[in-house]
Amino acid sequence: MENEEPRTLTDARELRALSHPVRLALMEALGEGPLTATQAGELIGESPTTCSFHLRQLARYGFVEEAGGGRGRARPWRLTRRGWSAPARPEDPDWTRASQALDRVLLDRYVQRLRCFVDDAPTYPGEWYQAATGQQHLFHLTAAELAEFGAAYRELVAGFTARFGGRRTDADARPTGARPVELLFFGYPLEPPEAADVDPTPAG
Repeated sequence: MENEEPRTLTDARELRALSHPVRLALMEALGEGPLTATQAGELIGESPTTCSFHLRQLARYGFVEEAGGGRGRARPWRLTRRGWSAPARPEDPDWTRASQALDRVLLDRYVQRLRCFVDDAPTYPGEWYQAATGQQHLFHLTAAELAEFGAAYRELVAGFTARFGGRRTDADARPTGARPVELLFFGYPLEPPEAADVDPTPAG
């Protein structure tokens, strides 16, 4: 049974297991509920054979599991956890490299979808074209203040998750006109670290 608590990743191999566009697409598709490899393939535009392979790899690292019933590619799969996190571990170079690789795949995915919306925006109904938003802000913050900003964002999202989260897997709970909407938040320094900020002692 799927656990609603996000999974905290602890092994670099888990990060590398996620670092593939098809696997990320499968994880997202399964967020709507159990799917067979064939059903997932229809949703993400991949063959059942490809989906079956990547589902097995995800299962190997505990991200998905068989939901029961069916045979072969007709077996449904489901998520074991809803969401995951991978806290930074700068003292661990292997973890850091794996985390960077996953972040690059995720960023490519986000930017591709955002570009698709920008290209198609005028074709949406007027209310959606106007409701879609993109903002950029620049603050001069300490690391602690940036962490405070992130915590405030997570608290805000938690409130909306409590309000709207059930709609993800329950189509009947979605009001007429509801669409899947992606929200992104990034907070990062624009300047490289100064030499004095970097610990010269090699990690490990």
